[in-house]
Amino acid sequence: MRVALVDDQPLLRRSLAMVIDSEPGLVVVGEADNGVDGVAVTAATRPDVVLMDVRMPKLDGLQATRRICANPDLAATRVLVLSMFELDEYVYEALRAGASGFLLKDTRPEDLIDAIRRTHDGQSLFAPSILTRLVEHYVSTPRRATATPAGRLTRREVEVLTLVGRGLSNDGIAAHLTISVKTVKTHVSHLLAKLDARDRAQLVIAAYDAGLVTPRRDASR
Repeated sequence: MRVALVDDQPLLRRSLAMVIDSEPGLVVVGEADNGVDGVAVTAATRPDVVLMDVRMPKLDGLQATRRICANPDLAATRVLVLSMFELDEYVYEALRAGASGFLLKDTRPEDLIDAIRRTHDGQSLFAPSILTRLVEHYVSTPRRATATPAGRLTRREVEVLTLVGRGLSNDGIAAHLTISVKTVKTHVSHLLAKLDARDRAQLVIAAYDAGLVTPRRDASR
């Protein structure tokens, strides 16, 4: 799994590179200290996952993410934003730019490695505090009423959607429902197609919209 690092702090980049290169099956293929070079390095190396800082010189990480995600030659590359700041506007802008997730820089090394692997697997990753606020932002924003998806979903798909909405990983859902991870992935794929959702983050929002998960009850978890 090929990873690129885009961050203007040399010490952090070196630390991240050491952690990633020490993991079996992961390798750092490029580094950059600003958004302009980050876009260029990504285009040159075509990594599977880019760890992208937000505040950088020349071009910030959000604009760099937008350029990477808009490049059809980089369709297989996923961007995971890694920031010191959990400001709402950063999170929303990162999603609009096409990022697959948003984590904080105080994330534990083992959790970061897991996030890289899961991002490469097609999952959306968010720090728990960010996911809660993200969902609450969406459910509090006036939108046109949409029909509940329950009528279009099987009973098991509703169960899986509910657990996705609660923030469980595929492994967690499999353990909770006593089914295989492969079966969970199949259900998630069906949910994405049936609900016309781009990624897992939109499934979380769909679960809240349908009333399968409530912000007040789950925000304290």
